[in-house]
Amino acid sequence: MSEDDKIRAEALDWAVRAGDPAFEDWEGFTRWLDENPAHAAAYDRIAASVLDGTELIAAAPANDDGGEAPVPTGAAPRRSARPWIGGALAASLALVAGLWMWQAGSRDLYRIETAPGQVRTVVLDAQTRVDLAGGTAMAFDRKDPRFARLESGQALFTVRHDEARPFRVTVGKDTLVDVGTVFDVRSQSGDLSVAVSEGAVQFNPEAQDLRIAPGEILQRRGRSGDYTLGKIAPEQVGEWRGGRVTFQDTALGAVAADLARATGVDYRVAPGSAERQVSGSLLVAPLRKDPAALGPLLGVEVRAERPDGAEPRWVIGVR
Repeated sequence: MSEDDKIRAEALDWAVRAGDPAFEDWEGFTRWLDENPAHAAAYDRIAASVLDGTELIAAAPANDDGGEAPVPTGAAPRRSARPWIGGALAASLALVAGLWMWQAGSRDLYRIETAPGQVRTVVLDAQTRVDLAGGTAMAFDRKDPRFARLESGQALFTVRHDEARPFRVTVGKDTLVDVGTVFDVRSQSGDLSVAVSEGAVQFNPEAQDLRIAPGEILQRRGRSGDYTLGKIAPEQVGEWRGGRVTFQDTALGAVAADLARATGVDYRVAPGSAERQVSGSLLVAPLRKDPAALGPLLGVEVRAERPDGAEPRWVIGVR
């Protein structure tokens, strides 16, 4: 079993167990979610499928195989509807389990990860490539070069458009479909951004169905946050590939995570400073040589901490 299949199996197991009214291991469930961003993404997909399945079954007309028959006026109902709802949930879980087994068998996925500070290019065909930023995890399909899944991190997609076989990227429960495109996708701790420099991207065609045009960036803060569409200079899309990162009114917590991924330096955000917003355009190479140089560039405080004589970590805070 691949790592992806193992995570999906664990997510399905947690979904079944958490659906039991007697379930009490919420602490263990929370630990499992926090172990890996892919855990929460897999669980969200399972939970959404269970909800859809339950609603579908609940909406189906009753039949003679256990469904509720119409009750004549004045007659007592034959039984409570609650066991039927439980049956719907069980049926939807069975449906999801079957769907997961089918999907696991239908794709031949392989996973690529980059270390912080590393950039790697994956060539899918003569005109389609994916550049992975540092600290990124992605999955690709050996049988389908028109599919990719971003688990965490950041990637720049340069895609050959094919009307008959559109390129699809999944990020958790979200789906991106190319419309002849160069676009950048970032997923970090539940935050999501999609920025387009050429062509267009169709975001969640079966839900929001939002078109992201060149010079636009879609953003979401947190898994339950609202989606917003703003402007971005096209030349900034994927600029990290050339060794530069730009921030515009960006929370310091996100800045620390992006810089750690781009430089390989262990940047952290100080307690209470994560939501402070900063702006600036920075070259990566000088920060690798002198991590403290970030301070005057962004107007923040940067201090080195060396826990137990280990390699220093650089803590960014408000002055």
